[in-house]
Amino acid sequence: MTSLETLLKEGTKVLEQHKIQEARLDAWLLLEHVTGMNRAFYFAHSADGIEEEKADRYRELIRKRAGHVPLQHITHQAYFMGFEFYVNQNVLVPRQDTETLVEKALEVMKGKKTPGILDMCTGSGCILLSLLALTGDAYGVGADVSPLALQVADKNAVSLEVSDRAVFVESDLFSSAFFQQNTGKDMPQYDILISNPPYIRSAEIEELMEEVRDHDPRLALDGHEDGLYFYRKIVSEGKAFLKENGWMLFEIGYDQGEAVKALMRENGFFDVQIVKDLTGLDRVVLGRR
Repeated sequence: MTSLETLLKEGTKVLEQHKIQEARLDAWLLLEHVTGMNRAFYFAHSADGIEEEKADRYRELIRKRAGHVPLQHITHQAYFMGFEFYVNQNVLVPRQDTETLVEKALEVMKGKKTPGILDMCTGSGCILLSLLALTGDAYGVGADVSPLALQVADKNAVSLEVSDRAVFVESDLFSSAFFQQNTGKDMPQYDILISNPPYIRSAEIEELMEEVRDHDPRLALDGHEDGLYFYRKIVSEGKAFLKENGWMLFEIGYDQGEAVKALMRENGFFDVQIVKDLTGLDRVVLGRR
């Protein structure tokens, strides 16, 4: 029977051989996932043997990670804003960078009573659902072109216990009946329109890390030729869905801040700002209608 310590070393070595960043950490997280143990238990029992069935399962997951399948796709767990989200191959893995977007949205929502949120390109729902979970009276709509992504978002709404305040809509941006059925004074309007849209330039996708390029959905990455396609559409068409003085917020690529800022100003937004993330890179653009 293989000991826990030996199995962890074996997993770490395999991942190192396949050039996986943070190989030891990923090897540990997969062992934790298979066994359910925490670090304190491991250090007290590292010489103990592990059942062969669990050892075989661990080796299977190590092989997947060695093939550059994202860790979160293997465990179906991702952590964002302090919450656990279910993820699979149909959605982008929530990233820490995006927490800057959520934090800025919380800031501009402060003091609003029952704020309405519209989240375009919602994916796993991590942005909208985090906002709902962190503000007890907010409600929101998440839209995405992918029905498979919306299944993930629905599942996360239930697990975060906010499904009574969230509606998910299958829509290619604003083209669905949900957005088209009402016009003029009957058009639903929101306090916040927020989005982390696809913004990678088409020609740059092949240069991305293997985990992203080969395993994240292409639909969620490709921002067309210049990476700005979805910003143009959302800024020009989404303005009508914002209340007066409502905020529109975007996550952006590190070199897209000035372009998106100019786009928002051209469309009549004011108080337009660029916000940096914790690494000092431009990460969010926001403006007020």
